[in-house]
Amino acid sequence: MNIYFSGIGGVGIGPLAEIAHDAGYHVAGSDAEESLMTKELRQKDIMISNLQDGTFLQARQHDRPIDWFIYTSALPEDHPELVMARNLGIHTAKRDELLSFIIDDKNLKLIGVAGTHGKTTTTSMLVWSMLQLGIPISYSIGTTIQFGPSGKYDPASQYFIYECDEFDRNFLHFAPYLSVITSVDYDHPDTYPTEMDYLEAFKKFAIGSNQVITWDDQHSELFRDLPQTTILTKNDIKSTITLAGEHNRRNATIAMTAIKQLGFPQITDAVINSFPGASRRFEKLDNNLYSDYGHHPVEIAATLQLAREISDHVVLIYQPHQNIRQHKIRDQYTNQFELAEKIYWLPTYLAREDPNLPILKPEELIQNVTNKDDITVADFDEKLWSDIQNERSQGKLVLFMGAGKIDSWLREKIANSKQ
Repeated sequence: MNIYFSGIGGVGIGPLAEIAHDAGYHVAGSDAEESLMTKELRQKDIMISNLQDGTFLQARQHDRPIDWFIYTSALPEDHPELVMARNLGIHTAKRDELLSFIIDDKNLKLIGVAGTHGKTTTTSMLVWSMLQLGIPISYSIGTTIQFGPSGKYDPASQYFIYECDEFDRNFLHFAPYLSVITSVDYDHPDTYPTEMDYLEAFKKFAIGSNQVITWDDQHSELFRDLPQTTILTKNDIKSTITLAGEHNRRNATIAMTAIKQLGFPQITDAVINSFPGASRRFEKLDNNLYSDYGHHPVEIAATLQLAREISDHVVLIYQPHQNIRQHKIRDQYTNQFELAEKIYWLPTYLAREDPNLPILKPEELIQNVTNKDDITVADFDEKLWSDIQNERSQGKLVLFMGAGKIDSWLREKIANSKQ
């Protein structure tokens, strides 16, 4: 089978391309931007083009007819590659359809990890632990990791661990053998216009699962009456789990519970405590310099709590994600920033926006922040980089947080400073 991935460098598409490659399918693709993911894929000798005008796709079709054209939800209907694929009569689909096919084709049991927060880290913890126990596993994680590729198919595996993203209702295309639901807080207003839409989607995901593990949180009533549901409380978090950050200890607890429920009681605290972390999840890039993907008020508070376990002096550089999201959560920005002694607030990263909504400025978003006197409105410029170096020179922990271009800007600055 010959599969072409458009947007192959994305956190959802890239791991799937690796899995398809490992499973014996022929893989090629394109992405307009170079990323950690495209570098990872090129190391597998996967052909990738940075041109997405349709010519590379057409050439691949000529050399070897393409069976599937897989594209990201962010791809517009008039995108040249999608138009070309349809004109060539190639079967087009989003990633969930192909992944479902592979799982069925390889007769795997799906372990689906879903949740507003914590799903990437929990998925990574599950994969790390299984590998440490010597259990063959196939998986897909929505980021790069230090201990292996982002996506892998192992022909000896019985289970497939998948980070089930709720965006575009992706997770509703699966019926997991076991679902791990890490948290539920309203998000993705571009997919779910109301909070009720969001909650109903998670309820539907749980109903479609054979077993569910979740937390006794504000929305636990969604799952409480479902059969074969395990609901954890904070009392289940053992003091012997020593990972930094309350949310990481929580993620470790639900991961260990899932592994035991799958029939592997040999999982130990030592294994989970040795977890090396995942990229863009409080990832240390340099001395006193960290990068994190968080962009929701709950995530901000949790990551700052982790940072304060490491340092008494934390400086946050924050880039909000999506203007449409900011219109929904602007009133939720309140006390989440209090553990940072200084905040540099950047303009919102724009993606998949409603053109009818006015772009909210930083000054409008910080109105309800309890320590807004500690906030400096900033931009991606040399002054910001200079200010950061000054903060680091004073021994302060500097944390970059956001899902937009903030991480790539930081990595480029670090690389240039070391030349």
